[in-house]
Amino acid sequence: MRIVSNLGGGGHYNGQAEPGKGNSVAFSLFFLCSNMLQEGAHGRWTVSSSEDSTEENSDSEKPSTSSLLSAPRSEVSAPQYPCSEARRAAHKRKASPLKFSDTRLSAQTPPAEKQRPGQEGLGWCLSSSDEEPEDREKHASKETLKEEKCDAPREQPQSHCKDEHSMNMKAEDYNEAPGEPQDTWDLLSGGNPFGFFLTKVRGIGQSYNSGALHIKDILSPLFGTLVSSAQFNYCIDVAWLVRQYPQEYRKKPLLIVHGEKRESKAELLAQARPFENISFCQAKLDIAFGTHHTKMMLLLYEEGFRVVIHTSNLIAEDWHQKTQGIWLSPLYPRLPQGSSDSAGESETNFKSDLISYLMAYNSPVLKEWIDLIREHDLSETRVYLLGSTPGRYQGIDKEKWGHLRLRKLLKEHASSIPAQESWPVVGQFSSIGSLGADGSKWLCSEFQESLVAAGSGVAALLKCDVPIHLVYPTVNNVRQSLEGYPAGGSLPYSIQTAQKQLWLHSYFHKWSAEVSGRSHAMPHIKTYMRPSHDFQKIAWFLVTSANLSKAAWGALEKNGTQLMIRSYELGVLFLPSAFGLDKGYFHVKGKMLSEGKDSATSFPVPFDLPPEQYGSKDQPWIWNIPYTSAPDTHGNMWVPS
Repeated sequence: MRIVSNLGGGGHYNGQAEPGKGNSVAFSLFFLCSNMLQEGAHGRWTVSSSEDSTEENSDSEKPSTSSLLSAPRSEVSAPQYPCSEARRAAHKRKASPLKFSDTRLSAQTPPAEKQRPGQEGLGWCLSSSDEEPEDREKHASKETLKEEKCDAPREQPQSHCKDEHSMNMKAEDYNEAPGEPQDTWDLLSGGNPFGFFLTKVRGIGQSYNSGALHIKDILSPLFGTLVSSAQFNYCIDVAWLVRQYPQEYRKKPLLIVHGEKRESKAELLAQARPFENISFCQAKLDIAFGTHHTKMMLLLYEEGFRVVIHTSNLIAEDWHQKTQGIWLSPLYPRLPQGSSDSAGESETNFKSDLISYLMAYNSPVLKEWIDLIREHDLSETRVYLLGSTPGRYQGIDKEKWGHLRLRKLLKEHASSIPAQESWPVVGQFSSIGSLGADGSKWLCSEFQESLVAAGSGVAALLKCDVPIHLVYPTVNNVRQSLEGYPAGGSLPYSIQTAQKQLWLHSYFHKWSAEVSGRSHAMPHIKTYMRPSHDFQKIAWFLVTSANLSKAAWGALEKNGTQLMIRSYELGVLFLPSAFGLDKGYFHVKGKMLSEGKDSATSFPVPFDLPPEQYGSKDQPWIWNIPYTSAPDTHGNMWVPS
């Protein structure tokens, strides 16, 4: 097993210092592990002092696919669908938990940790998922990977990975029945004017799931008589996905749009062999370290057409006990025959923007869907589409995608409010890319400039005038979650990235979502917003697949004349003006899922405002180090390897 080293510091504070301050001594201890050969219960690995990944590495849940088809079968099988090392570690710990009182810990802990009992839980020499897919594949032929992986015959994609399959089936029993018909009709008849929903969560009060959606609800006949569908996503369990469709729709044409390559692509195709109705579109990823991270459904009905943009992977775990976001479009009717090309456009230009996004794939397979969109009336759409597509963009194309697209939309459509210029910005996400040696490299420069844009007449702001609140779960958030430590498998912030940007951690705020009953449902949702100083109003709200990374949002090159983006991402932007509000802001809804007379003017922010800053003992969740000093909600510890 190969790892990227550079093990100097990584977001752990020993409870002594504020995040991002005074950590140099603690983090210098990481260097003690460099150039050592470790061998223990986790297998054998070499820690080198070289760095193979780029500064602009992707943030998303990086797949480790170089031996999906060739690794030996093991006692604890990995999932059959391509996924990240962090997710695979979570699967392993679910199947083979390490109890807090387990005497096996001594056999499970690498020698480096045994030598430092006083620093238990810091994890010094663990393997890295910080490398991107291409980087790993480049070295696959030179290295022997000894990870535990599932290797069943490819012609039997549904029969292997018994432990994982049983876990999927267990999770599938949870909250997967569609809601009561009356609830669904309320949703479709205007009970939610923004079309913004959360996914159902097993294990919270039933009232908090009222108005929330499961994937089976979305695919229910109550939403339309399905003719065909397209699923755009990152991590896909094909057999599970098929089971989410009603029985009568399971043989309808289904297109899966993905970014898998090589072995992981072969594995995805193998999963689909039993299903003759499934076809594939491979998204082009020509820039290293990019991913197809977009999560969207296109649903064609006999009655019309619907778009769903969301944040969940197409796997059971993402629809079970996590906080996820969904934007559900209205049902778009078919236009009369002979309508002009400009017919059916919304004031937000959503129709042409969606077509532009699909055209960016440059795939003949998507032409049928583009033509179908042209044939429908999308004029009722009130959100703006905000996407990222891989490429290097100059001139007017710079403003088509990524954070410069957000900047353009805010300048053109967000109202300028007195004192709004110094309103803070809030970003909430489930993973973090490499952002540079300090805030001036990206976060507090080009990215912040896009987040604070509002009104064409607003002058450029001094960076220090706008507070930035970044919401990312602490170790205790994960430990006390419904899933326990395995929830951290979908929060793939690695030690290798964290140690390079300790400055970032001083911006971190805890995850808390009492407003939606989801404080213990770890967030895989990604949201960005501009609240007022008292957090009672917001100037805009964005739900998206884009985590906090340059790969997702883009980074300027060539003295700001070029924007480079690595990944596909998609989200929708809610602006007050598009909902007929002339004050230039939404009120923040008191209880997210409650209904009231203010439902048309109050936006349902899914977590608590104001966010609470990390305390001196809080640590950001980092997936690839062990946590053995306290048990999680299932009485287990976390040893990821």
